[in-house]
Amino acid sequence: MLDKLRSCAAQIGAVIVGKELQIRQSLTCLMAGGHLLIEDAPGVGKTTLAHAVALSLGLPFRRLQFTSDLLPSDVIGVSVYDRSANQFVFHPGPIFSEVLLADEINRASPKTQSALLEAMEENQVSVDGMARPLPQPFFVIATQNPLHQVGTFPLPESQLDRFLMCISLGYPDRAAERALLAGESRRDMLKTLRPVAKPADLVSAQLAVKAVFASGALLDYVQALLAHTRASGRFAEGLSPRAGLALLQAARAWAWFDGRDHVIPEDIQNVLPAVAGHRLHAVQREGGRVLHGRELVAQLIQAVPV
Repeated sequence: MLDKLRSCAAQIGAVIVGKELQIRQSLTCLMAGGHLLIEDAPGVGKTTLAHAVALSLGLPFRRLQFTSDLLPSDVIGVSVYDRSANQFVFHPGPIFSEVLLADEINRASPKTQSALLEAMEENQVSVDGMARPLPQPFFVIATQNPLHQVGTFPLPESQLDRFLMCISLGYPDRAAERALLAGESRRDMLKTLRPVAKPADLVSAQLAVKAVFASGALLDYVQALLAHTRASGRFAEGLSPRAGLALLQAARAWAWFDGRDHVIPEDIQNVLPAVAGHRLHAVQREGGRVLHGRELVAQLIQAVPV
């Protein structure tokens, strides 16, 4: 099972060149049972990474381009009156798939973004007063453009907190970019990808991840990190209990991917930037530069001893 997940990482790495860390973070997020947000400038491979992950894991997926005129019913589905049956018939939307690839999620209006809240938290959607369960496993892999670009709507904190991890690809290094320029089209390579694992393998991996041991001392360290964000006065808002659970589960997945049955502090530190970077914001101060995301996480790791 672990070998299959590592083979998935290798296959994805042949398409997304030079981004081994981000590929492992993506798989870690899914093994931890969480949703993934990929934030970066257009053209760096966000959508390609999302496609490659879903294809390699053998997960059925639907891709939905988020735009300003997208409606909640375009995501969830709509009930249409069937005259022959004399009743309304529900037509499921693209959210009824094991993976929803939400492309440029922050180009949709807040009303449409909110259509994902219940699905991401409770694995169901409520339509016409009826709760409809989603397939299992269910993941949202969303891409997001930088907020300073034209036509974007910032994701509210409640939406961001439902993404277990937020990662950034960045520009490739010189060697990786040369391989991209000289090699085959990434879109053509996606067409040749074959599932290395099955959805059942991912479910088994999730169960194995939950069994990874976290000692009392390790939990003390996690609590110390959470407490520092809440009491230090350096953050606009501290990390929530949901963030603490996400941090621990992601660290378990990271440890399992390394072949260990227990979590060590380095696992916490390895996943903390992706788990907490999008949840932390510095207190606005007059003068000086306001730190964001990974800079705040780096300071947090330095401030809290193991």
